[in-house]
Amino acid sequence: MIARIITAGHAVYELPALLEWDVRRTGAVPCDSFALTCLYTPDMAGPLHLAVSLLLLDGPRLALHGIVDEYEIRLTERGRTVSVSGRGYAARLLDNEARPVTYQAVTLRELVRAHAEPYGLTCAACADLRASGYTVPAGRSQWRVLADFCRTYGGFTPYLSAAGELTAARRAGASRSVESGVLSVVKRENHYGVLSEALVVDKSRGVSYAVENADFLRRGGRCRRVICTPGQSTWAAMRYTGEYQIARSREDETTLRVTLAGTQEAEPGDAVTLKLPEQGLSGTYCLRETAYRCGSGGETTELTLRKES
Repeated sequence: MIARIITAGHAVYELPALLEWDVRRTGAVPCDSFALTCLYTPDMAGPLHLAVSLLLLDGPRLALHGIVDEYEIRLTERGRTVSVSGRGYAARLLDNEARPVTYQAVTLRELVRAHAEPYGLTCAACADLRASGYTVPAGRSQWRVLADFCRTYGGFTPYLSAAGELTAARRAGASRSVESGVLSVVKRENHYGVLSEALVVDKSRGVSYAVENADFLRRGGRCRRVICTPGQSTWAAMRYTGEYQIARSREDETTLRVTLAGTQEAEPGDAVTLKLPEQGLSGTYCLRETAYRCGSGGETTELTLRKES
């Protein structure tokens, strides 16, 4: 893995050979992130102080283009080292708050131009979505403005590539298979926070709509949430809100973490088919996060998988 710092003056400085790294790809929120360590030399002081972003290259492949949040210089038994950490470009939208506004009529393309492009993001693809009315409340991040619109009117979440390019459209991931090279597997099932019912209430009209999680109810689950919506909510919007809340609560109910030897290229959103009869695991899962690591144990790839809701 090669790391190159890009400074505020657009100068490029290549860091010495990396001693260890941890690169995580989610494609959305939580942000992509990186943390790396290399030997420190005095000539690095200037570039580190002015560091804005960092390129991580795995051979010809761009592993991540991220924003530098922090660096730390240490003197230990390993000598003088510097650790650099940061996040992917979704951080630009998370860190900036939108002004409250009500759009009488708006398209997704217009929202991208107003809420993403001013922060240095380019858009590779944009769905043809529009709404006759869309309100951005106070305190909402630029990411939340786009993500809420995409989920409400398109049923998908925006995606950022390793290079930091935005895709504001439904994305079809690749299909991958895992049959060998597995170092470890951890399966976790967590019922805490899974909703059995979402009750959506429109106070202005005095109406409500209940959406149930039939599978969780059959298994004895009891966890209800009451969600109050803005006035003049349509029945379809209220139903979507309830179904969305239940789907979100189930996202982490069953999680698999599969650690593979070496670097295995895989993008969040890919469909991963496990064929591991010795571990008693089979089936197709959605890849939520890919973590590339290198340390005392060598290079590994950890895949965080979940069943689709």
